Amino acid sequence: MSAVTAADHHSTRLRSDEKSHMSEQNHRSTERPQWGSDAVIDLLQAAEVPWISLNPGASFRGLHDSLVNYADKRGPQMLVCLHEEHAVALAHGWAKVTGLPMAVALHSNVGLMHASMAIYNAWCDRVPMLIIGATGPLDAASRRPWIDWIHTSADQPAIVRNFVKWDDTPTSVPATLESIARAWDIARTAPTGPTYVVLDASVQEAPLPELPELPVLTRGAMVDQPTASADSVARAVELLGNAAAPVVLVGPAGRDDAAYARRVQLVEALGARAVTDLKAGSLYPMRHPAHVPGPGFFLGVEACRLLKEADVVLSLNWIDLAGTLAQAEVGPSTKVVSATLDPLLANGWSKDHQARPRVDVWLPAEPDAAVSALLTALGTSGRAAALDESAPPAPDRTPGPVTLPELSRALQAELGGTATTLVRLPLGWGGDDWAFGHPLDFLGYDGGGGIGSGPGMAVGAALALRDSNRLPVAVLGDGDYLMGVQALWTAAHQRIPLLLVVANNRSYFNDEVHQERVAHQRGRDAGRKWVGQRIDDPPPDLAGLARAQGVHGIGPVSDRADLGAALAEGIAQVRAGHPVVVDVVVETGYTPAMAAGLTRGH
Repeated sequence: MSAVTAADHHSTRLRSDEKSHMSEQNHRSTERPQWGSDAVIDLLQAAEVPWISLNPGASFRGLHDSLVNYADKRGPQMLVCLHEEHAVALAHGWAKVTGLPMAVALHSNVGLMHASMAIYNAWCDRVPMLIIGATGPLDAASRRPWIDWIHTSADQPAIVRNFVKWDDTPTSVPATLESIARAWDIARTAPTGPTYVVLDASVQEAPLPELPELPVLTRGAMVDQPTASADSVARAVELLGNAAAPVVLVGPAGRDDAAYARRVQLVEALGARAVTDLKAGSLYPMRHPAHVPGPGFFLGVEACRLLKEADVVLSLNWIDLAGTLAQAEVGPSTKVVSATLDPLLANGWSKDHQARPRVDVWLPAEPDAAVSALLTALGTSGRAAALDESAPPAPDRTPGPVTLPELSRALQAELGGTATTLVRLPLGWGGDDWAFGHPLDFLGYDGGGGIGSGPGMAVGAALALRDSNRLPVAVLGDGDYLMGVQALWTAAHQRIPLLLVVANNRSYFNDEVHQERVAHQRGRDAGRKWVGQRIDDPPPDLAGLARAQGVHGIGPVSDRADLGAALAEGIAQVRAGHPVVVDVVVETGYTPAMAAGLTRGH
């Protein structure tokens, strides 16, 4: 990555203003591991895992002691969270920026149940994560009365087995080290995802009479990944090279500059049009002439038209390929090339694999690897088209209500030329309202649609960006914010700069849209769609909730004449090193993005 490299994260060092928070972790009582959990720390250090997010729990008290009294400055450093779901969401946000797993510790079965929604988000988003669970002694004779019994399960990983890549419950120190090493490798192997290893309390607290042998580990991203055969690449090139009207669907992929440039190069070489998806983030420059306007969380009108007219479609790990082709009414004469490893994760329990697409050539590879292979086989570099350099429209600073497009214009105006990473955007956001031109300009959605993940993911992404030149910004709905607001305490505690803007319509408005549709279908009163949906009477004090976490809170701002000043104040606070929340009351109503989604049955 250009802005945030793997090396940056693996050489993480504490800032001076954090030392008072983390000084208890900078002492090592002995150089030799004495307990089972000390050996786990040695293994995590060998992997150069910089952080472990957690909410404290007695089931991993041995591991916690090793983090405090055995781990040195090499880490992993603790990120204390107020809820297990936030701990996983932080690791999720970190992975979306870095492409690397963070460690998470979860307290027994109860902590795992708290965290299960966030784990499902990470699974659906295909991000790597090393989750370390814990349990009371599996040997019943070793359990303390009451508490060890209710915090021990016969098969604890069964709670999440359907949405993790691999799990294990080892019962000795050597087996535990081997399991964590395997989980580390599997999490980083494409298609990436979370893995889960349970630490038996007795294993953590077992004395080590001799030094255990650590498994050999690799660090950073996995070098060797699955790739498509030369025959499959040749068949794809034959179709694409002869296409008269090709369309490339750009789905989740790497965020480094080189991979980004190769995607552009391939589209230019094919003379294709490129369709992007806000769920995946900014993975193709929107100002490029080949980019199709109107990207959203749902397929736009122009993209539908071009797909229907295409003779060949190249899908680069596109989310829901079959559903997209059906929405665009793509006929059987259109050839489809799909570069993805996603079929390798389908397990039957979760239907996040979507409908089965009709594919003429499958390239079983990560999309970036497929792009490189296709470019090599094509033997051409394209035409290097010029980008549109027009400035974004100026905001309206006259008195009046705030809309999402106006919020976007005001944010861009106050940020000026600042390199910005939008961590999250609400479902009603217009895809053309912000012209993304870098792979870190926007990180996309959470994968599983688990409302409440936004604040935690924003904090994790902001941590990954903290020593970069990019300013992290998250625009969240008020429902998402209210469900996850306590994640912001970790940002305050760790001094993580972040601007979080709440697009506050004081409603679970997406569900108002659904209720209106059902009322129309049934011939009932759509004017009552707000009942059971509004977050009002009284409206929660969103800025006050931020201040309760130790975060700078601004608002509510309900007049666009005041919006610029509030955003400018928030940006200044972030540049000074603080996390900030700005509560912006936005006008409710349909946006083009919502209308498109409603028309297509969402």
